[in-house]
Amino acid sequence: MALVLYGAVGLFIGMATAFGPVPRITWEHREIHLVHFQEPKTFNYSTLLLSEDKDILYVGAREVIFALNSLNISDKQQEVFWKVTEDKKTKCAEKGKSKQTECLNYVRVLQQLNDTFLYVCGTNAFQPVCDYLNLLSFEFGGKNEDGKGRCPFDPAQSYTSVMVDGELYTGTSYNFLGSEPIIFRNSQQSPLRTEYAIPWLNEPNFIFADVIRADPDNADEDDDKIYFFFTEVSVEYEFLGKLMIPRIARVCKRDQGGLRTLQKKWTSYLKARMLCSAPDKNLIFNIVNDVFILKSPSLRESVIYGVFSPQLNNVGLSAVCAYNISTVEDVFAKGKYMQSATVEQSHTKWVRYNGEIPRPRPGACMNKEARTDGYLSTLNLPDKTLQFVKDHPLMDDSVTPIGDRPKLVKRDVKYTQIVVDRVRALNGTVYDVMFISTDRGALHKAISYENGMHIIEEIQLFPNFEPVQTLLLSSKQGKQFLYAGSNAGVVQSPLAFCDKYSTCVDCVLARDPYCAWDAQESVCVDNFREHETERDWIQNIGGDASSCTDKVKEHSLQHTFKHGSTAELKCSQKSNLAQVVWKFKDDVLKVESPKYRLLEKALLIFNLSEGDSGVYQCLSEEKVKNQKFSQVLAKHVLELKKIQHTTVSPAQPTTWSESNGRASRKSMVFIQPHLSSTPVAAVTTPRIVTNPVIPILTSTVSDELLNSVAEVPARAMFLKSNDNCLLMFLFLFFFVLFLCLFSYNCYKGYLPDQCLKFRSALLLGKKKPKADFSDCEQSVKETLVEPGSLLTQSGEQPKPSHDTGYETEADYVNGHVQHDEDHSQSYKEVKDKPFDVKCELKFADSDAEGD
Repeated sequence: MALVLYGAVGLFIGMATAFGPVPRITWEHREIHLVHFQEPKTFNYSTLLLSEDKDILYVGAREVIFALNSLNISDKQQEVFWKVTEDKKTKCAEKGKSKQTECLNYVRVLQQLNDTFLYVCGTNAFQPVCDYLNLLSFEFGGKNEDGKGRCPFDPAQSYTSVMVDGELYTGTSYNFLGSEPIIFRNSQQSPLRTEYAIPWLNEPNFIFADVIRADPDNADEDDDKIYFFFTEVSVEYEFLGKLMIPRIARVCKRDQGGLRTLQKKWTSYLKARMLCSAPDKNLIFNIVNDVFILKSPSLRESVIYGVFSPQLNNVGLSAVCAYNISTVEDVFAKGKYMQSATVEQSHTKWVRYNGEIPRPRPGACMNKEARTDGYLSTLNLPDKTLQFVKDHPLMDDSVTPIGDRPKLVKRDVKYTQIVVDRVRALNGTVYDVMFISTDRGALHKAISYENGMHIIEEIQLFPNFEPVQTLLLSSKQGKQFLYAGSNAGVVQSPLAFCDKYSTCVDCVLARDPYCAWDAQESVCVDNFREHETERDWIQNIGGDASSCTDKVKEHSLQHTFKHGSTAELKCSQKSNLAQVVWKFKDDVLKVESPKYRLLEKALLIFNLSEGDSGVYQCLSEEKVKNQKFSQVLAKHVLELKKIQHTTVSPAQPTTWSESNGRASRKSMVFIQPHLSSTPVAAVTTPRIVTNPVIPILTSTVSDELLNSVAEVPARAMFLKSNDNCLLMFLFLFFFVLFLCLFSYNCYKGYLPDQCLKFRSALLLGKKKPKADFSDCEQSVKETLVEPGSLLTQSGEQPKPSHDTGYETEADYVNGHVQHDEDHSQSYKEVKDKPFDVKCELKFADSDAEGD
């Protein structure tokens, strides 16, 4: 309990430190040669089966099975369709399933029965069915056996299967709803299945199944064992929600079930927890995504590789753990069991069982020890042993990984599938090369050496970033390929891209056991494809490239630029572990200077001058084990156009005189800026001036003089392009700013009368102008009466004064407020006084509506 809580909480603490190694090389899809297979309107290429003796790759997709040439999968040899009848589609749709997608036939089981037949099963519109495919005619036998327990109903449900000596072992769901998980053996003599009980299987997600053959030289005369890998909801740990646990389960091939107890049920079924954690980083990975068992005749024991991820995984964290098969066997053969205990009469808790263990040992295979005790078959086992197995299928001990820690922990990636190949390097050392796919259609090739992990390369298998659903590795010597299946198609890839490394240093620094440098041919070769017996090749998995003595042919690129311009020197660096270093005249260039800017694949040099001419070298520096290895990636020779100083003199000195007889203007100088490649032109009477000064006119020049100046080539007078752009930008900026300020003040009426007339003209179509009494301001004011004044003699209320567009005080004599009597008297005098001023009405502010 404490361990699980610690791992779940500590997951977020350790995420900041678990970045993992970076792939040294990233190959985009267009950079490498991959073979694709895809048929129009066909999807879900998720079931692959390789027949290496026939060089055929069988692909099970949606409603079709293909037979492809395994050496070139684009060569389709045969195909057979396996469609669902319309009646079954209709019945499936009536149960709430999609008629266009779910109610089709998805091939989920594709196993080699013998040299003549394949055993195949499909979902068949939620009515799973199995049949035999004749490899000679490539036609179905028409058996149409019930696929219940052999194939899932739902194409989205998890499943796994393995064929062992003509008998099919599957992990799938046994009903339409997917609520009854089962590990089943399809056998005519003794079909067996798991108990439908939570302690046996609790909402499992089946991942992988395979058989481990018993050693024929083993003195125990042990049985072959079939291992199942899945993730299920925990029963032994208490948590707030459903806590998932990765499991490994085991059954024995010679298991025949019990006589009375566990009839037609597994008597050898046991399961244990697979532990994959990084305690130093507070990480626990409790979801197993895929498993691969590395087996070969040269191996002392098989090794299980698993891809894991945490349950609360919002940053794409993944890990790879490896387990010795002997560790697994010790847990099942010697480990403690768990049992359920009732707490407070309502709650069930799983604890370690410390009581007496029956004999023969529950869950053990029929070996020499059991036969010595008189038990020749599981049908002879005592009920006490069988009942113990039924009640105690879960082991208390966990299966721990090699080294008690993951082989690889990687952040920002979700691994989906894994296959492993065992390779012997040139020095005789054996390495396990892991090929791990991602949910973004990429493939990581990683190698473990000296307690470290190195990702050799990252390959983009699918251009549309389709998640990889299936990985398959061929083991045929000289014809090894990797096959990846997704929803969109199948991809065939070589195991190495040695020819992509052009130098010895690059080939050795790749640390790829498939590749070696041929010094005689100066090429990086795949040492498993060559058949030479005497090899003078260079390979070092540790990355020591000091043995490389070949001289790389350096190709210099010539560049010519103008003064003041910007140079772009390209340099492509492929290694993600190396640093790019630029050298200028054999000195390291300080790219931190504002004169330079280092891009991903280029170097920019601004404002070129004479001092920037020379040789530039782009070097790749990669550090391995405190050793630094450098190689030249590009060499650039930069030259600037030279400045030629020339003079242009008229045939005769020219004197310009003004019409009024004043002194003539005797000299005019044109000087070119020093950053131009255009010749300098100087026109002068007494002397020639070549100093870089601004063009000077000694006085105001007549039109004749200006015409003479225009005859001089226009390119003789110019500023730098950068300066021209800057001046033009400043001019436009201030001009636009001036227009904005002018328009704003004009609109607000802050400018003189001329602006108001212009504004009134613009707004004339919208508002009627009012009269402007500016020319007869005083006389008109005298006849106007402000609101609130006394009534006129006729008793009528006087009209308010017109708004002239100016902000003024109240119009009273001398600007002061008069009393009522004074105001009445002045108004009478003004009214009797005739107009002696000629006034014209002018349009003023038009904001107010006129009459």
